[in-house]
Amino acid sequence: MHWLIAEDETDIRNLVVMMTQVWGHTPMPFETGQKAWDWLDEVESGAYSGELPGFALMDIRMPGKRGYEISQRMRTIDTLKNIPIILMTAFVMTEDEMEGIRKKHGVDRVINKPLPDFDQLKKTIDDVIAGKKNDDVPAGKKNDDVPAGKKNDDVPAGKKNDDVIAGKKNG
Repeated sequence: MHWLIAEDETDIRNLVVMMTQVWGHTPMPFETGQKAWDWLDEVESGAYSGELPGFALMDIRMPGKRGYEISQRMRTIDTLKNIPIILMTAFVMTEDEMEGIRKKHGVDRVINKPLPDFDQLKKTIDDVIAGKKNDDVPAGKKNDDVPAGKKNDDVPAGKKNDDVIAGKKNG
């Protein structure tokens, strides 16, 4: 899987790129938010013909565009709107502030820097990716039965697939 990584701190970006490769994925690194934004221009215009990322890990505050701006834009692009997105921040944020960013900008998780140890970081990323896949499973189907990229239109906002399968679709 390709991972979009947008981080302006060279040491952190290089570390995450290295870990991405160790974990068997292909990094797509951007050193500024503006460069990631420019790449989105290419995706939207059809000029980009490479593989698209299946996951994004971005810094919240970078030169040019901020991670949450990139996230919000990604949610408007059909080919990227359902990928899992994690934002990283070095700033202390309350849980309410993190929740606000998640809801307003379509982010799946916000994590703090310094980043957790590698095992915990991998678990966090794997959990977010798995959770996003489960959100994309149509009612009555198991995750393995659904082609990648399939979106669950039967699950109302705020509900989990398990609630719909269990007959709790309304309310």
